[in-house]
Amino acid sequence: MEPLDLSGLPEHALLLLDTPPLICWFEAHPELGPRFRPLFEAHRDGGVRFAVTTISLAEVMTGPLQSNDEALARRYRNILESWQIVELDAAIAENAARLRAAARLKLPEAVQAASALAVNADALITHDRDFSRLKSLRVLS
Repeated sequence: MEPLDLSGLPEHALLLLDTPPLICWFEAHPELGPRFRPLFEAHRDGGVRFAVTTISLAEVMTGPLQSNDEALARRYRNILESWQIVELDAAIAENAARLRAAARLKLPEAVQAASALAVNADALITHDRDFSRLKSLRVLS
């Protein structure tokens, strides 16, 4: 699988990361992890900024907590909290409902997209094909 193409993003772009890229990277997924390597390298080098939703925070922490690995869950939370956290509020919820109605997205995907729009993210980074009907936001997958 080819590395994610970040060309065309502005310098210091704000990127909202959906949960799958985070899990692939944190868990060093052998096939998908390398796809997202340029993304995390660009962040390490200061070329992009990250935002994540509270949904991603909950989803990323679920695996370690299911394994009773409190230390790993805390490590993941500390990493994610070092980025911009986008909390679900009434405005994002309403926009998510509108996106669900217009693009037939599932609720978690609609919340991710609405959150990216709320913070004026330059792109939403995902590995989910459900976003293909979304035209109001740049989606990199």
